[in-house]
Amino acid sequence: MTTMISAKLVAELRDRTGASMMECKRALEAAGGDVETALDNLRKAGLKSADKRASRDTGQGLVGFAASADGKRGAMVALCCETDFVARNDEYSGLLAKICAVALDKSTTTVEALNAAALPGTSGSIEPSTVEQAIKALIGKIGENMRITQVACVSTKTGKVASYVHHDKKKGALVAVDLGGKANDDFLKQLCMHIVATKPVPEVLTRAEVPADAIEREKAVLRESDDIKKKPAEMHDKIIQGRLEKYFAERVLPEQPWMLDDKLTVQKALVAATGPAAKIEAFARFQIGN
Repeated sequence: MTTMISAKLVAELRDRTGASMMECKRALEAAGGDVETALDNLRKAGLKSADKRASRDTGQGLVGFAASADGKRGAMVALCCETDFVARNDEYSGLLAKICAVALDKSTTTVEALNAAALPGTSGSIEPSTVEQAIKALIGKIGENMRITQVACVSTKTGKVASYVHHDKKKGALVAVDLGGKANDDFLKQLCMHIVATKPVPEVLTRAEVPADAIEREKAVLRESDDIKKKPAEMHDKIIQGRLEKYFAERVLPEQPWMLDDKLTVQKALVAATGPAAKIEAFARFQIGN
């Protein structure tokens, strides 16, 4: 019996892959409606570049940031809305600044916890409202839906936290670095810009932190890809291993080619700019929309 494929599933797969509607529908039918299997099958057939992410945020909004006075803690928040017109509203940006301050004060790392946190001095109430209540109050006033989609807090004991928000205020990065030597604010800003541009795997700083199932899935996709199948069988393992090296270099932040000099990795550029013991302790990347 043929599985009925909804237009919503087809649209989701098309958004993730860039393949045509008919290709997506056929892939979903062959996969019995399983999106992940259909995605892998499209990759194996060479019909997509797997750069697009299903989890990306959509819509409009702003990315905001707050830092501690000593520069050792930082928080970043993405507050989304429906239109760019509302994102430019002073009340909207003002509320985001207050929310970032709460995230920093509470070291909040989940959207749920941030929504539930108290937001002092809002809504004219004697008792502080929660962040969620303050957002709902602004929704009622402006008449447009809003929600927090991302929050991150990072800290360092001996280094420094840096941030960067792109000029469109829809992309940003937050990083904590053990400097291991001299401070270099210019480099730290460049590092944040690098993170925004290259999209490393969230929170992954070593190969060991890349999920094993993700690696096995990549191997399976490579093994069944048309270009590898054309090669002699005895060469397959070597080719796959070479492709995995590129896979790690694209995803593991310290191994990525440094955006200002691709002869260096990010880690080597960091050491050159600061000191031999320098290392990235934590990072986060934010994006609203495509």
